[in-house]
Amino acid sequence: MEKLSRFVLHHKLVVLLSWAVLALAGFATMSNTTSRLSTAYNVPNEPAFKTDAKIQALYHTSSGANTPPSIVVLKAPAGTSFARVGPSGARAQETAARAFSSASLAVPGSRVADEATTHDPGFVSGRYSFALVFTPPGKGAFGGSPPTKQLEDAARAVIPAGWHASVTGLGQVEAGSQSSGGTGVFAEVMIGGIGALAVLAFVFASLLAFMPLVMAVVAIPTTFLLIGGLTYLTTVNFLVEFLVGLIGLGVSIDYSLLVVTRWREQRAKGDADETAIHNAMASAGRAVVFSGATVGISLLALLVMPLGFLRNIAVAGFLIPLVSVAVATTLLPVLLGTVGPRLDWPRVRKEAEAPRFWSAWARIVVRHRVLAAVAGTGVALALIFPLTNINLGEPKASSLATSGPAHAALVALSDQGVPTGVVDPIEVLTRARSAPAVARSLAGVRGVYASVAPSGQAWHARGTALVEVLPRHEPSSAPGAATVTAVIDRATSMPGVLGVGGDGPSQQAFSRAVYGNFPLMLLVIALATFLLLTRAFRSVVLALKAVLFNVLSVSAAYGTMVLVWQYGYGSRLIWGIPATGSITVWVPIMVFAFLFGLSMDYEVFILSRTREAYDTEARGSTNDAVVTGLSRTGRLVTSAAGILFLSFLSMSSAPDTDVKVLATGLGAGILLDAVLVRSLLVPAYMSVLGRFNWWLPRPLARVLWVRPSPLPAPSEA
Repeated sequence: MEKLSRFVLHHKLVVLLSWAVLALAGFATMSNTTSRLSTAYNVPNEPAFKTDAKIQALYHTSSGANTPPSIVVLKAPAGTSFARVGPSGARAQETAARAFSSASLAVPGSRVADEATTHDPGFVSGRYSFALVFTPPGKGAFGGSPPTKQLEDAARAVIPAGWHASVTGLGQVEAGSQSSGGTGVFAEVMIGGIGALAVLAFVFASLLAFMPLVMAVVAIPTTFLLIGGLTYLTTVNFLVEFLVGLIGLGVSIDYSLLVVTRWREQRAKGDADETAIHNAMASAGRAVVFSGATVGISLLALLVMPLGFLRNIAVAGFLIPLVSVAVATTLLPVLLGTVGPRLDWPRVRKEAEAPRFWSAWARIVVRHRVLAAVAGTGVALALIFPLTNINLGEPKASSLATSGPAHAALVALSDQGVPTGVVDPIEVLTRARSAPAVARSLAGVRGVYASVAPSGQAWHARGTALVEVLPRHEPSSAPGAATVTAVIDRATSMPGVLGVGGDGPSQQAFSRAVYGNFPLMLLVIALATFLLLTRAFRSVVLALKAVLFNVLSVSAAYGTMVLVWQYGYGSRLIWGIPATGSITVWVPIMVFAFLFGLSMDYEVFILSRTREAYDTEARGSTNDAVVTGLSRTGRLVTSAAGILFLSFLSMSSAPDTDVKVLATGLGAGILLDAVLVRSLLVPAYMSVLGRFNWWLPRPLARVLWVRPSPLPAPSEA
């Protein structure tokens, strides 16, 4: 690291111009990069996704989660009932059929299922009648804006005065939540940046507070520039946009915060400016490289997943720590060597001595190490306990929006006894002659509200037909998942059935594909991180403890997500959103991949300084090393966590409920990790373990190309 710092300080102009060009190019191409990001979540080798693809190819309309159906709702005037027998009821049904047909014709290529095409009474209830309209790809919620206005205008154009037409569905409810508020990624980064500046002003109490933000301003657009190039080679999921903007902000600030803090400390000890840079890079710069490596490894472990979009996120996400480390180890030393001393004004806060609060806290933890270890572990386990009841799936429709026309229409249907599960129909592809029998059989499955084989040319293609199964409960709920499983089991055993698709089966297939390989991903990350940290700390025990504590942090974050979102303890109070009943299926895997690496940053920050203190300042005393390590890095770690927490807090202002759940998991995890795990459990357990912290057997040391670390004598521990 010292050689690198000497090199960049001898080529200051080249370094400055190179990063300026990259950052400006990133800013100029950012809009094009974000427009090329994908929204697909397909798992091509799973039967449900194969069936959805067949339905799209045969019927030219989307099936599954990518384009859920729109639901056109018709309300008759007072005194009119769709269910009434006689001329009045017949006229009402004719009006509804005409309105629904008009709506489907407004979006060419659509297919409609209603009472007229199915003769099923489940589509009417009192003064209400509804129809499912399946639109071509690119017209639905996740493939584009749902065609709400076209459907609504077409239905209203043919209904008499006194009638009311509205449109709802998952796509409409999701679009309603997005139109009701939320900010863009750029605004979220700005909000996070303002919060970060406030924290940095407290940490440095000088104009140096702006320097870490400068690093973020360079790192974020440069990362987007690289991802823009990646989009020409492969598809990249839109989640990368949030992760680069906000995690990139936090990580790049964290790394520069560590280096600048150590540089100030070295200057306070009497080092000349350039010498202080070299010494800071030799210690803090080295910690930054190891931290970036752990974040990168945790992301690259997503490559073991059999999902293309997760693998692409892994590659794109790896660029975040890569660029942040490059900026912190090249551009930052140049800025410190040029404008650093002038920006270190008015220097209200001195770095010659460790902060008194953290020194006192570290001594208290060491003195009461057993109590601290037991109490901290108890709190962590209490937060982890809700994880035992986690339910994976898409959020309930009621949690996607709490107001708006689509929400009102869905509530109106529900009040009439129509279950919300109709927003997530199960689609069964059959041979044409088998459709009626399949529909009758599936209608008897427990939890099914209606099972229909609609008539009309739109529902038959090349000797096949479609059967729509409307469950009572949404597939993300336990009863809904049971219904989906029961429908799949019965349908696949029936003659003439070619496949079962739709949102529910797709969710289950996605969950199997992701979490079936989760143990393998965990093993890859744990092993790679263990070896990397064993080499960094020259200790088997410290590396193993770091991995275990990281798993503890992630598990506590999961438990917090379950409490806040699945159970609703906080979601309504903070965001005005009721309990989702489930955790979005892809969120835990993303939280793990990012939080495992991010929280390891703090472990590296603390233990690197503790190891250094043990080797140089503490005269072989573990407790003295722990006090020095925590007192010197405690404020740094909690401030860095505060910056990341504010980044994730701004991320939670995004309109998508899924992104809010992700932001909650990341924010809660990073805060719990810094406050509970790194500031309490790490020093407590290190003090309890004493001399056993420093053991590295000779054979492993030889493999890792470091000198062994034999156990000190008990009197020296």
